[in-house]
Amino acid sequence: MANWNDPQPTRTGFGASPSLDQAAGRASYDLGLRRYMLSIYNYMASGVLLSGIVALVFASSGAAAAVFATPLRWLLVLAPLGFVMAMSFGLNRMQTSTLRLLFWGFSVAMGLSLSSIFLVYTGPSIASTFFATAAAFAGLSLVGYTTKKNLSGMGTFLIMGVWGLLAAMLINAFWPSQGLGLAISLLGVLIFAGLTAYDTQRLKETYYHVAGTDYAGKVVVMGALSLYLDFINMFTFLLQFLGDRR
Repeated sequence: MANWNDPQPTRTGFGASPSLDQAAGRASYDLGLRRYMLSIYNYMASGVLLSGIVALVFASSGAAAAVFATPLRWLLVLAPLGFVMAMSFGLNRMQTSTLRLLFWGFSVAMGLSLSSIFLVYTGPSIASTFFATAAAFAGLSLVGYTTKKNLSGMGTFLIMGVWGLLAAMLINAFWPSQGLGLAISLLGVLIFAGLTAYDTQRLKETYYHVAGTDYAGKVVVMGALSLYLDFINMFTFLLQFLGDRR
């Protein structure tokens, strides 16, 4: 383990410098943290890219239009939720390699589900919204990584907001309202923008507890899943504002 976790950080020896030891330990910790966060972002970005490719190919082939015209569309819509539940509830029992496979399976399933947006919105508006979301995500994640403010209180409020958002979406599904739909889209963008900053800070702070353990690999995969969901949800809600319908 690095010296930052040494239970006797003040001991000295012949030719030893406590300040240099502490500085070296801190540098080792910072290097490990950067590698850990970079791994999370690499998995998250790769998952989003895979989903995008699957969605584009599935929609371009005409299969998406055929499937979404049948009851099988519910299988595509609900399949990503099944992967998320399996990963969440099986986290402690599964090996890291299994979690990785499930993450890639989730990304493919999410791509099949997202293919429906190509049936509703034009390609250029989808692309412009994607890049706008990517820029916003990068900025918000940077805020979460660098801020000294504790965002845990905001995170609790935002998670409660997600449940309220789901309830509002359910109500709007049975009693459609254009005004409620716009309000849901606006709240969705704001909630998942806040969750991007919160989850980034949470994952950064988690590194202290998992550094050097076998559990770190699992945290990387689940962290990528959290940020993936923040990105995709922010993208889909923003698309309802910026997207040009066919």
